[in-house]
Amino acid sequence: MSKQGPPKHQNKYAWKPHAGIKINETEVGGRFRPLSEVTGVCPRCKEQIEWKRKYGKYKPLVEPAKCQRCSKRNVRQAYHNLCTACAKEQNVCAKCSCRVGSIIGRDCSEVEAEKKMLEEAIKNARERDRRSLLRAMNKGKSQTSAKTPTNNESKVGELFTAASLEEYAEFSRDDEDDNNNEDNGQVLN
Repeated sequence: MSKQGPPKHQNKYAWKPHAGIKINETEVGGRFRPLSEVTGVCPRCKEQIEWKRKYGKYKPLVEPAKCQRCSKRNVRQAYHNLCTACAKEQNVCAKCSCRVGSIIGRDCSEVEAEKKMLEEAIKNARERDRRSLLRAMNKGKSQTSAKTPTNNESKVGELFTAASLEEYAEFSRDDEDDNNNEDNGQVLN
């Protein structure tokens, strides 16, 4: 005989895993080494993994696991059954192996290429602009979990005058070239 209806009482505060235990900030999952982003899975599996993280049930991998398709030790994320290469090749979720249209997250190679491009753009910028950009990026990382901007409009012109980092890098290179040529007594155009 199961009772149906609302609960007898409402909890006064939300349950937190490991509430009385001090977490070492340098360990995985701490402030200085946060858990990696969940990628290569369908939205349903992503919710399951996020639930495990939220309620203290998540156990990160200590060493890479074996892929169920290619049998290589390439699975680097917890609760995944396929490596990223096999999942991408078969166009399936890396956790449940079901064929889905949308996969959450990006491939590691895409992320590395984007980081390389961003570092190149930062390297070519002036020191003042470089520090402003790094401050804005760090501020954005800390506030993305707290709130998301409701304005869909791009913030071009607020931090940069150019629409993309490539344009900004080209613009700063042109300024440096003009300044060097003016110093030598030469003016282009």
